[in-house]
Amino acid sequence: MSKRKVKLADNTISAEEMASLADWLKQGHQVTKGPLTRQFEAEFAAYTGTKYSIMVNSGSSANLLMAYSLLEAGYLRNKKVIVPAVSWITTLSPFVQMGFDCFLCDSDVKDLGVDLNHLEQLLKKEQPALLILVHILGHPNQMDAVRRLCAQHGCLVIEDACEALGSEYKGVKTGALALAGSFSFYYGHHISTIEGGAITTNDDKLYSIMLSIRSHGWSRDVPEADRQAWKKEYHIDDFREFYSFYYAGYNLRSTDLNAYLGRLQLKRLPEIAKIRARNFELYRQALPEFWAQTSEGGFVSSFSYGTYVKNRLEVSRYLLSQGVECRPLVCGSMGRQPFWIKKHGVTHLPVADKVHDFGLYLPNHANITPEDISHVAKHFREVAEPI
Repeated sequence: MSKRKVKLADNTISAEEMASLADWLKQGHQVTKGPLTRQFEAEFAAYTGTKYSIMVNSGSSANLLMAYSLLEAGYLRNKKVIVPAVSWITTLSPFVQMGFDCFLCDSDVKDLGVDLNHLEQLLKKEQPALLILVHILGHPNQMDAVRRLCAQHGCLVIEDACEALGSEYKGVKTGALALAGSFSFYYGHHISTIEGGAITTNDDKLYSIMLSIRSHGWSRDVPEADRQAWKKEYHIDDFREFYSFYYAGYNLRSTDLNAYLGRLQLKRLPEIAKIRARNFELYRQALPEFWAQTSEGGFVSSFSYGTYVKNRLEVSRYLLSQGVECRPLVCGSMGRQPFWIKKHGVTHLPVADKVHDFGLYLPNHANITPEDISHVAKHFREVAEPI
């Protein structure tokens, strides 16, 4: 008998959705960014409860576009940013590349978001202009306390919600909890557009700047009032209008092909989020002797099931022999990644170090069944040593 295979991540795009996409392509529609991208953006904004969304080609591009647009908007009083030590490389790398002073914040022992005590220390000592949060594996940060502390110190807050699409804090969805939020639609995430991402915001000025920077820095996509105002300010005539650049922009656009898939996926997102939340609870019940994330405030659209074990390498090898994939908990601590060590040396933070040394996560996606979770938990318990 062949082993049951339980993949760490799986494709959310169904055969029916692929067939629908193929039919759409055969009809000869515009494939580059166009009307479907705008429709997806409106629907995604409605889902997250925000005024605007901007579709881009990846979650990493979403973080880059957020960071650069905040700088160009003049919203940042300095180039200092607090970044969670437990995060992802492209949560941090845009700020590194733009010459920010980056300060790593340790993790909360329960939800793995920012530790409030360490956050307050960094706010007082460094007086940064910006905090970027990460809702680790779908668990929202302690937003009331985070916003209160940041407001006291004049620090803006943005969200990297790439692992938390559909999660809520006190009835408000991620992406609507701060000035702006980023999302990823990569394979294995809550929804997939093959490659893709988005930013959400309620801020009119930031929205226009992000639309411009997404497409080279020109004004073609910005709201009409802003387009005319920019044109007037710089004395741009009609002949030059479409080839004038107001920002040193990029090409971070997605396509209508990706948006077509995104619109189909959005219809299934509420059910996908419920399945992921159910799976998290099944893991928690099956592994009571092992640490599990907990978070306050509401619904968790779980990305994966994170925990700690003493013998991580042994566990990973054994699980793989039983057909079960696992991986480090996100990627451990940024303060112990080679790129950081080359410039700053090792940055030790107690909870982030624990994640780095002992953290792993187990599979969770919309195609996993309760029987799969029982299979994973059974073999996990056979070898794993709890901390």
